[in-house]
Amino acid sequence: MRIETIYRYPVKGLTAEALEEVTLTPGETLPHDRRFALAQGDSPFDPTAPAWLPKRNFACLMVNARLAMAHSAFDARTGQLAIRLPGAPLFLGDTRTEEGRAAIAAHLAAFLGEEARGTPRFLEAPGHSFSDVAKKVVSIIGLSSLHALEQAAGATLDPLRFRANVYVSGAAPWAEFDLLGREILLGQARLRVIKRIVRCPATEVNPATGERDAEPPRWLRQHFGHPDLGVYAEVLEGGRISVGDALEVTDPAG
Repeated sequence: MRIETIYRYPVKGLTAEALEEVTLTPGETLPHDRRFALAQGDSPFDPTAPAWLPKRNFACLMVNARLAMAHSAFDARTGQLAIRLPGAPLFLGDTRTEEGRAAIAAHLAAFLGEEARGTPRFLEAPGHSFSDVAKKVVSIIGLSSLHALEQAAGATLDPLRFRANVYVSGAAPWAEFDLLGREILLGQARLRVIKRIVRCPATEVNPATGERDAEPPRWLRQHFGHPDLGVYAEVLEGGRISVGDALEVTDPAG
């Protein structure tokens, strides 16, 4: 298998950012992946004692499809978050200061309108990842599996609907499920595949239009008998991964 694309998602629910290469660290996500989130006003998340919470506590595409139209870009060197909303001028907010985070929260809350519950907070908790799962992981999708779903459903699906970190080519459909419990080399890093990814209504949202115009979870169940696409893997040994690198299995099948 070969790495075709690599993405990080600095703000939960906002824009994917493509990377040519990145260095993985043991026990961590991609650097800056799901580093920030907009916590809804009724969310009990405490940044001083961060603990994993279900995604409904935060602005997310599963509930807030219009987030797909909020185009963002994060500069890790300066801490600046740029957000461009439809019909609005470019907004710049400083993620490093309390005032900057409050301004970002207010900007996104105004865009969400009635979907913003209470007074949302734009949050970061150092060392915490606002991932959909409690364990820090890298998500991997085999493009052959996605193409099998497209063929069965008779629809074209943007891979970014599924918000994975790494998309790979060169394997049979669903071959990544055979990697469960096994160790792999991804570029220079070693990982263990730990879990299939169960797909939710976030994948119904077209990342280009913000419309719910597809039903991947239902199509997966209808055509393949499960709602899963892609796998999670934990990083065991760090190293650089780059577009074009190989994904290789390092241990024999059990």
